[in-house]
Amino acid sequence: MIDTPTGYPRAKGWFAALGLVLILAGAWLAASIQTSGGISVRDIRFAGTNGTTMSALLYTPPGATAATPAPGILAVHGYINSRETQDGFAIEFARRGYVVLAIDQTGHGYSGGKAFSNGFGGPDGLAYLRSLPMVDKNQVGLEGHSMGGWTVLAAAAAMPDAYRAIVLEGSSTGAPYAKDGDPSWPRNLALVYSRYDEFSALMWNSPRAMDLANSTKLQAVFGSHGAVQPGKLYGAIGAGTARILYQPVTTHPGDHFSPAAIGHATDWFARTLKGGAPLPASDQLWYWKEIGTGLGLVGFVLLILGTLDLLLRTTAFRALQGAAIPAVAARDARWRRGMWLTTLVPILLFFPAFIAVFLLVPPTAILPQTVTTQVAFWALLSAGAGLLLRRFGPTSQPPSASAWLPAIGIALATVAIGYLAVFAVDRLFTTDLRFWIVAVKWPSARQWAIGAVYLVPIMLAFLATLHGLQGLTVRGDSAGRTYRSAIIAMAGGFAGVIALVYAVFFATGTLVTGFDPLSTVIALQFVAVLPVIAIIATFAWRRTGSHRAGALIVGLLVTLYVCAGTATQG
Repeated sequence: MIDTPTGYPRAKGWFAALGLVLILAGAWLAASIQTSGGISVRDIRFAGTNGTTMSALLYTPPGATAATPAPGILAVHGYINSRETQDGFAIEFARRGYVVLAIDQTGHGYSGGKAFSNGFGGPDGLAYLRSLPMVDKNQVGLEGHSMGGWTVLAAAAAMPDAYRAIVLEGSSTGAPYAKDGDPSWPRNLALVYSRYDEFSALMWNSPRAMDLANSTKLQAVFGSHGAVQPGKLYGAIGAGTARILYQPVTTHPGDHFSPAAIGHATDWFARTLKGGAPLPASDQLWYWKEIGTGLGLVGFVLLILGTLDLLLRTTAFRALQGAAIPAVAARDARWRRGMWLTTLVPILLFFPAFIAVFLLVPPTAILPQTVTTQVAFWALLSAGAGLLLRRFGPTSQPPSASAWLPAIGIALATVAIGYLAVFAVDRLFTTDLRFWIVAVKWPSARQWAIGAVYLVPIMLAFLATLHGLQGLTVRGDSAGRTYRSAIIAMAGGFAGVIALVYAVFFATGTLVTGFDPLSTVIALQFVAVLPVIAIIATFAWRRTGSHRAGALIVGLLVTLYVCAGTATQG
């Protein structure tokens, strides 16, 4: 290692060691929970329609064998998610003695094909589940969240006699993507639809989810001549016509994090499938896995920071060390104007950018992921607006281009070390790094290739954006205040607007951004990810005096994060 200049920030290489400890300890905890009671969890692949590679996690309880088959459940995640999103449900089903096949939909996770193809992969998943020797083919259940509900409905439509009961979590029969339901199809239906689900207008023609009981579409499925009563059993389980509505107090993405929503699912299968273990719905352990993978996610960020600090102290990258010279002398009117623009412009452009891409830019072989295209366009648009407006705000000294190669090298090395840890966790513990809807996953070969296409625009956008963020640094600020200002600048607009949107939503039941509920849910991730971007960028600037290394690292991380976590349509 090499000595550092006077005034250089204290060494934070220990961040890397702490990060690795958190990643490994969290992964161990997660693996311990998902295999509790002797459950085995295997990462499998099987061939679907036209040879499409299908990916799944297979949970097998210890008593399930060919000689003593157990009931089986097909569990499916929603749009722009992956099989691990269903962990809460899968773990609790497996703990109750069910063999669980948690698939990646087509075009999601590690499954091949295009999103929406082959019935979302549902019929293939059900056929594979029924082919397993340890599964009782007469006791099969289907469970899906959001588009995962349409996935299992596609399976139910293709194989109407191959299951006994179904749970739709935040999903619907009928338009836009499923067969119409009626009092006899699908068989033995439990609908778990939260009181604050963002998609009720799209799915059930109900502007407010809390008024779902009055939906005529829902009443037609339940055979009710008036408002459907939550918790009341309609029809008969023995006849396959049973229906029940549950409305936990949570949101659409909150279903994954809701003991009530998960408990309703386990309770329904306990009532409709034979052979499960008699555990009460309240007996749940899944959240400990979430804690473990959440610790790993924190550890990943620390590993990135600590690795960058260690590499900067080596001979290969010592030339990148530089004094961090703040751009302005004080928080005057000009600085405040720049701060407001930096904070508000990205969130003001968010919905227009996402809607424009959805309407005007269909997925292609070159731009195969709609959400990644939306993120890239929004990032470029926000960066361009920042460049145009920066003359009205603070400016910073244009950086020298002499250190581009070392900056690229340290960014690649830092991110490579971080993702080697992700790879190790995936292979050793059969899990990823996540908390709720924020997840860092090891990309598939296809996703690595897709990332190479999106990397350039996303990288350019963050180079411009983080150069502007550097222009908001103030002389005399402590390290803590510098970090706080950066976080507010990057995430304050999103946090404020989304907090207001959901405050109104919870108070009235009306989603003011209901014109685009999907982007509203996606924006929740921005509230979590943007502060991390600000921290990494500021950490790198304080050690290099430039925005370049931090922007390159962030560009790589964001590209991999989005490409591995969304759907591939092209």
